[in-house]
Amino acid sequence: MRTLHNIDLKNNESGFTLRWQDRLILSHTVDAPCLWIGAGEADIEMFRGNFSIKDKLNEKIALTDATVTQQSAGWAIRFTRGDAVSATLLVGVDADGRLELKLKNDATRYNRIWLRLAAQPEDHIYGCGEQFSYFDLRGKPFPLWTSEQGVGRNKQTYVTWQADCKENAGGDYYWTFFPQPTFVSTQKYYCHVDNSCYMNFDFSAPEFHELAFWEDNATLRFECAQTYVDLLEKLTGLLGRQPELPDWVYDGVTLGIQGGTEVCQQKLDAMRQGGVKVNGIWAQDWSGIRMTSFGKRVMWNWKWNSELYPQLDERIAQWKQEGVQFLSYINPYVASDKDLCEEAATRGYLTKNADGKDYHVEFGEFYAGVIDLTNPEAYGWYKEVIKKNLIALGCGGWMADFGEYLPTDTFLHNGVSAEIMHNAWPALWAKCNYEALQETGKLGEILFFMRAGYTGSQKHSVMMWAGDQNVDWSLDDGLASVVPAALSLAMTGHGLHHSDIGGYTTLFEMKRSKELLLRWCDFSAFTPMMRTHEGNRPGDNWQFDGDAETIAHFARMTTVFTTLTPYIKAAVTQNAKSGLPVMRPLFLHYEDDARAYTLKYQYLFGRDLLVAPVHEEGRHDWTLYLPQDSWVNAWTGETCDGGDVTVDAPLGKPPVFYRQHSDWADLFSSLRHI
Repeated sequence: MRTLHNIDLKNNESGFTLRWQDRLILSHTVDAPCLWIGAGEADIEMFRGNFSIKDKLNEKIALTDATVTQQSAGWAIRFTRGDAVSATLLVGVDADGRLELKLKNDATRYNRIWLRLAAQPEDHIYGCGEQFSYFDLRGKPFPLWTSEQGVGRNKQTYVTWQADCKENAGGDYYWTFFPQPTFVSTQKYYCHVDNSCYMNFDFSAPEFHELAFWEDNATLRFECAQTYVDLLEKLTGLLGRQPELPDWVYDGVTLGIQGGTEVCQQKLDAMRQGGVKVNGIWAQDWSGIRMTSFGKRVMWNWKWNSELYPQLDERIAQWKQEGVQFLSYINPYVASDKDLCEEAATRGYLTKNADGKDYHVEFGEFYAGVIDLTNPEAYGWYKEVIKKNLIALGCGGWMADFGEYLPTDTFLHNGVSAEIMHNAWPALWAKCNYEALQETGKLGEILFFMRAGYTGSQKHSVMMWAGDQNVDWSLDDGLASVVPAALSLAMTGHGLHHSDIGGYTTLFEMKRSKELLLRWCDFSAFTPMMRTHEGNRPGDNWQFDGDAETIAHFARMTTVFTTLTPYIKAAVTQNAKSGLPVMRPLFLHYEDDARAYTLKYQYLFGRDLLVAPVHEEGRHDWTLYLPQDSWVNAWTGETCDGGDVTVDAPLGKPPVFYRQHSDWADLFSSLRHI
């Protein structure tokens, strides 16, 4: 055995084992090799952000022989299969003391890699970005490619079948806006891959995890810790952390409203008169509208539309004085038939097609050019669009939408293939927004929120939202799906997450019910941000001002949310300082509780609140699991030591417990009087 930097590398007759801080990372023998390489050609087709991805695989070869050579900084392992093919693995530590594995095929024509990491059958695996259907990823493969999240996302459901028939848009369990090649093992290590190519992390086998890379190289980093809390601090030390939220976020709900200045004013007045605490108006149609068969769409020309929103600049100033922010909308594409696109084209700022002409993407009955964010001049120009048209107008924030639509057959200024840049694109888009705030001194004052992400979003995306859930009760694409989404993102290093109250996608005769909207409102009061959305077909959905009872419900839950402000703010501060997420899986604080590792529809909100949202229609009670501790029902004051409990769960009183000995117990007990 040879030891260096906590790395133990042991040769045996037919191969080697590699251990890092007593964790077995690689095990290789002639009969059970850890490395395959191959040659393939990607066949990727995109239709409105939905991708069909196939590999025309020509070769896949197991590299059975391994020769280990010690070097001053570690080891070089040369894998071969006869004289025909070979690859080299460099084993060492990076500048910050992490285990670093750098893998490279020796011939560039071999552009596929399959690496098997050692595993134990009892391991649980979490992370891989934002995963909506599964929290524990063990037992399934997870292709990692940023795309639309899919409508339904379950091939067994009628809605998914309908969406697949119409536009191949139904999706599957692994479809996500925010994939990331990062996972946490219950062996208390994380693995992060630096690459941005298409990957497939397969956790199906009991003895290994197979990581597939559609590239000729890969760099993997590992760190270990004694606790999951410490491990997340290390992970976010690598990836970066979100800054603290603007104070206004804690002042109530952000109302998603469309239709013009006076509509915004009328709805704001009605809600405030009903006792609702409102922190902002989010008007995504501030730049105008375009009607399509999908529903009302935003006009993708990022300028204030003074016809639809007359005197908006004056009203923004007035609202701000009243403690109400105005939030708008932007994405990294510009409508082909509008002047911003014309300006970008004239300056040469759009991505190109194979003929060197501007590439235009079909987005559903209209086209848009793609701003080439790899071109420093185009990137700087688009930052100025944000500064001049949004920040200077007085916007307190905006939705920085999309980011996952980069076509793989477009050509970029930096010369890197769009297939490799595709996953990296949303993080680059986040960086553009972040720097616009940073350079205007507005970081911490203005908020933008995103749905798409990748490695780097931790540093630059100040808030995530869960994207486009159905306005239904489905597990894979409804209210329930937001909880594993938040928890998996938390285990990927992004600790701030919220969702559209009531969902968004309104298709195939779906209609948002009053009950669904109210249950979603209950849940959102125990997330870092409350924000509504009308949905893509507002007339088919129950809205926040649907009747007096609904307004009263929002008044109650926004009061709950604002009452918790000091607690939520403390959790957000902790996330900014150490990477401990605001919405947490139970096992972060109850490591010895086996049940905690299997729960995906309940969570800890900060350290001391346990939340189990009601996500089934027509329920008046709810069963949840409490780990061993002294718990108090937030609404009744009843105490419980743990285990499975069934509680009354009327609308407005979602299942919430707090730790009896919490420093915040007095604050939590005040919820009973709201």
